[in-house]
Amino acid sequence: MNTPAPQDLIVVWFSCGAASAVAAKKTIEKFGGSNEIKIVNNPVAEEDADNRRFLKDVEIWLGRKIEIATNSKYPSCSAVEVWKDRKFMSSPQGAPCTMELKKHARQQWEANNKPDWHVLGFTYDEINRYERFVLTERPNTLPVLIDQKISKQRCFEILAAADIELPRVYRLGYPNANCIGCVKANSPTYWNHVRKHHPDVFEARAAQSREIGAKLARVNNKRIFLDELHPRQKGRPMKQFSLDCGIFCEENFS
Repeated sequence: MNTPAPQDLIVVWFSCGAASAVAAKKTIEKFGGSNEIKIVNNPVAEEDADNRRFLKDVEIWLGRKIEIATNSKYPSCSAVEVWKDRKFMSSPQGAPCTMELKKHARQQWEANNKPDWHVLGFTYDEINRYERFVLTERPNTLPVLIDQKISKQRCFEILAAADIELPRVYRLGYPNANCIGCVKANSPTYWNHVRKHHPDVFEARAAQSREIGAKLARVNNKRIFLDELHPRQKGRPMKQFSLDCGIFCEENFS
């Protein structure tokens, strides 16, 4: 891969997760003297409110303002609104909320700003995912964390050393800082975790998924509605501290 030329615009896609926060910091340290760098966030209304606190803390740490990029079709940035509008919640190929609130928001921002390079929170333990992303999405993506061999765990250590408290959802045992009640999840372990910690969200997802006809949980390799899920049903343990949800979400809750 080529390296940025002086004055090239590098955009860091900040997802309110630990890895993308550290990726932004390392990008500024490495390229801030020669390149224009913008840090951009695609907000989603269904994220935990503490994600906004984390964003403000990271802004102070970086010494940079984090821009907000949204899809003009969905100014509310609500995944619930997208599901209602599209009458569709999720499939093995992805979810419409990712398409509308992440991808299309990103594409609108790109059309106006024309970045030369992208940085996402791909860590050293996500090399395969980074390589797949480069092949299928954006070949001009810089492996900032991978080049420095920074793992997911190391991202948490860096933030702790900077006295930046992780988003609350990590402390509640969720695997990332995504929306609570992420419809790309199908694990009964995950959904019963949501039921325990955010029962209102669980009930809302159960009602909307029933209305749309989306069977979001999988038990014994069979799809079921959330309102059919037994409260003590478990699958495999949730992956802890997995890569945070960026522009291109992947199902990683099984």
